[in-house]
Amino acid sequence: MSRKLVKSGIIVSAMTLVSRVLGLVRDVVIANLMGAGASADAFFFANKIPNFLRRLFAEGAFAQSFVPVLSEYHQNDQDNQTQETRKLIAQVSGTLGVIITLVTLFGMIASPLIVMVFGPGFYMESIQQDGSEKFDLASSLLKITFPYLWFISLTALSGAILNTYGRFAVSSFTPVLLNICIISMAIFGRDWFASPEYALAWGVFLGGLVQFIFQLPFLYRAGALVKPTWGWRTKGVTKIRKLMAPALFGVSVTQINLLLDTQIATLLVTGSVSWLYYADRLLEFPLGLFGIGIATVILPSLAKLHTKKSHDEFALTIDWGIKIINLFGWPALVGLMVLAQPIIMILFMRGEFTQFHVVQVSFALFAYLSGLVSFMFIKVLAPGYYARQDTKTPVKIGIKAMVANMAFNIMLAPFFGYVGLAMATTLSASLNAYWLYSGLKTQNVYCLTTAAKKLIVKVALSSIVMAFVVYFLSPPFEHWLTFTFLEQILQLLFCIVSGGICYFVSILLLGVRFNDFKVISTK
Repeated sequence: MSRKLVKSGIIVSAMTLVSRVLGLVRDVVIANLMGAGASADAFFFANKIPNFLRRLFAEGAFAQSFVPVLSEYHQNDQDNQTQETRKLIAQVSGTLGVIITLVTLFGMIASPLIVMVFGPGFYMESIQQDGSEKFDLASSLLKITFPYLWFISLTALSGAILNTYGRFAVSSFTPVLLNICIISMAIFGRDWFASPEYALAWGVFLGGLVQFIFQLPFLYRAGALVKPTWGWRTKGVTKIRKLMAPALFGVSVTQINLLLDTQIATLLVTGSVSWLYYADRLLEFPLGLFGIGIATVILPSLAKLHTKKSHDEFALTIDWGIKIINLFGWPALVGLMVLAQPIIMILFMRGEFTQFHVVQVSFALFAYLSGLVSFMFIKVLAPGYYARQDTKTPVKIGIKAMVANMAFNIMLAPFFGYVGLAMATTLSASLNAYWLYSGLKTQNVYCLTTAAKKLIVKVALSSIVMAFVVYFLSPPFEHWLTFTFLEQILQLLFCIVSGGICYFVSILLLGVRFNDFKVISTK
């Protein structure tokens, strides 16, 4: 079991790494084109809304509700081509397709209304100034980016099917295509439009279309490409709907909190939305590589183990996930924190992106990074509920976390501005992770093993040692500014490699071995 998970985890992480690297390249291109001004704020807002809905409905609550039900059908079928499994896929795809078509049409038609609701600062600025560049631009861009929701929702559906069938590489590689489309439009398509943000918006549209088309042949090979049918009241869809309704809160709290941050950020100084975006993108690199990658792998496994009533293996699989995210999460946290400004400078400081923006983004990144391990814990612990088709507990936890986030926003934003919003997100995520763990422990589903506790202490200590080494090796930020681009790259690589060597030597000296992750054990 563990070997299969390790192999799947490596595949997903490798594909995710390619996607994240290209994602950083995409953000570098965007930063060079637009910096962090009014146009950038408008584009990031228009891009965030369909992405928020995508994570909330498609990849979040839907996936967490659909995968356990599909796994149950799939596990009960001796032949993967049986009629019941294919019928469920047809009914789910048809029902989801109709719903997201209506939502997409509404989003395109009512884009000004959506900007009013989710970007109140843009709207207030428009009223006060008898017209606002950000409000009008965000409304226009949203009409172009909103169809991305349609494409990516069906892409997420097909990805969930392929993951359940054990074919993780395809869905993990798919996001690479989005980044390629945006980068291509930014470089080659910007001359077709009056302003570059429209080229980027069409890049989002094309990225969704290409991702959707890319997965169809793989669905066909898996015997899962079927004709969609409406199935709102069918047994399988009804079960998914009942699981999904509360799951909207339980698994997507982080995304809802980020959207609330964006709403408040539109009320702050110009650039706040963009600074939070760039900081979040850097946070997403390790989070996607390790947290989301491991969560993607263990959800289908947990669902199958629950169907088999393998309770011990269920708990040990979660424990394996906890070990992996701690092994990589802590060094990623401290490494990014120590090298935050040099990394932001090397990636983004060119064109419209200035030294001032580097400093502002770094402040938000510091706040987000404080909760990196908590964000990863949520990704691994939440499947422990949804794989068992328990949606009531995480919805209660989700509501509490959202209330906490709003309270933290009110307390911190007036004093710390956009950084206060990032701090609030981190604090609420930490509470969310704690409550998820406490719930699993109370239900006797999962409790941290002694091996996991010892590992957490060892990796935390090793990460602290690594932080001191990297801090002393890294020149002051003012010196980084005097280096040539090649010197900056070489210096950064020297710090990263030295820190990595120091970290792995430290954990080896403390007794951590590869076998601790190769074989699941409570010892």
